Amino acid sequence: MATPKYKRILLKLSGEALMGDDAYGINRQTISGIVAEIKKVADLGVQMGVVIGGGNIFRGVAASASGMDRAQADYMGMLATVMNSLALQDAMRIAGLPVRVQSALDIQQVVEPYVRGKAIRYLEQGRIVIFAAGTGNPFFTTDTAAALRGAEIGAEIVLKATKVDGIYTADPKKDPSATKYETISFDEVIQKDLKVMDATAFALCRDQKLPINVFSIFEPGALERVVRGATEGTLVYC
Repeated sequence: MATPKYKRILLKLSGEALMGDDAYGINRQTISGIVAEIKKVADLGVQMGVVIGGGNIFRGVAASASGMDRAQADYMGMLATVMNSLALQDAMRIAGLPVRVQSALDIQQVVEPYVRGKAIRYLEQGRIVIFAAGTGNPFFTTDTAAALRGAEIGAEIVLKATKVDGIYTADPKKDPSATKYETISFDEVIQKDLKVMDATAFALCRDQKLPINVFSIFEPGALERVVRGATEGTLVYC
């Protein structure tokens, strides 16, 4: 059996990924399927941090566009990520995975606060660490939180799990002739104006020389194949 290419990773999950075919909320069968994919990687001994969005419960930008104060909306979005993190933690525990949740917002009655040194110790002990509440600041997305936490914990790569199996020349749903990139550089992504992450998150990964792999979390075995170094999705390299 091949040795994993990466020893420590940061997995970014979208909140929408938890909905399954539902209109909103958390689909229990879907979250169990995602955890099964995560367990395959954890069983390889790979250290894993996880950042999850809150779009399935509340999307701050959309609410702001409807007239709500942006900062207020973003704090509500952060709380949505805490709810998702607790659901993911519960599903992981049922699957027998050791897991901790750390929050960038201080809500110690629910989850422990984010402390970088403690998070790294948890990883070294074989625990999965879920980073909740984004960066703890409004105006920053969970993509930025993923890039920031990935850099802080010394992750070797950020794995962005989406519903799409990589980065395309155009939206494959709108353009049937769109082709997928197997690899692409940070500079090429900027030149071609491809939407991989928000600008702040992307710039942080580029500056920290932290590669990004975009893949579909719903493709069975895809996460494990990425960690083993196989060609899967699209790799954005430095």
